[in-house]
Amino acid sequence: MRTYVRTVLVIFAALQLVLGVWLTFLPESFYDNVPTVDWDPPFSEHAFRDFGSASLGLAIVLAAAAIRPERYLAGVALLAYVAFALPHMVLHLSHLQHGEVGWSIVLGVVVTLMFVLPASALLGVRKLT
Repeated sequence: MRTYVRTVLVIFAALQLVLGVWLTFLPESFYDNVPTVDWDPPFSEHAFRDFGSASLGLAIVLAAAAIRPERYLAGVALLAYVAFALPHMVLHLSHLQHGEVGWSIVLGVVVTLMFVLPASALLGVRKLT
């Protein structure tokens, strides 16, 4: 279980780092180049940069927990991520009708995995020492 928790922490730390850097420093590029993002216009540089900065903070916490996967730190990091991922998933799943069927399926699968994987790792945290 320790390997699974650490793997999830590393993957989601990396994901948040990439998203955080992209959204913070090139927010319009993210809006223009990621399919499905423009389903909810208009573009807001302020909102995208704020979300990017929050993603960078979350990346730091997830990375710290991956480096030292102790029960408390890993639990807090994963709980923080799940607190973001659940409403994010619900929002996107309730707005799939706005886009193309293929991209709606991809988006639905991706946001569901973004919640399910960290949530399942969170359940495994209790087995850490």
